[in-house]
Amino acid sequence: MATPDATPHRPDALTLEVVELIGSVVARYHEEYEEAAAGHALTGAQAKLLSLLSLEPLPMRKLAQRLKCEPSNVTGIVDRLESRGLAERRPDPADRRVKLAAATAEGRRVARSLRESLRFAREPLAGLSEAERVALRDALRRMLG
Repeated sequence: MATPDATPHRPDALTLEVVELIGSVVARYHEEYEEAAAGHALTGAQAKLLSLLSLEPLPMRKLAQRLKCEPSNVTGIVDRLESRGLAERRPDPADRRVKLAAATAEGRRVARSLRESLRFAREPLAGLSEAERVALRDALRRMLG
């Protein structure tokens, strides 16, 4: 027989509303990201990978981990970006057996344009005071641990 402490805790109405709102923000972000990617004739996966590469060159294995997909999928995405002149493969200076994928200058320009076109979150956030944005940032950081 289960004790009262062993029964699952039911979320309160406020928690359920916050979860629903977070889900709506995430869905809207993904929708706008896909639209921004399509505006550059990219898939969402290509745009995400290009955004990662615009920060630093990465080995395929690490890209697959960050995108939570199979390395063979990453190879295909990098192939398509490479054919458009947005990415390139180069040897890792630390281990020449490892190939790094890197954004080209054009790839970095496209990634920057993608980031700048994501207005849905930036505009509403601008309506919050700095203190509210700091509180939201801090709460999100705590949630992500």
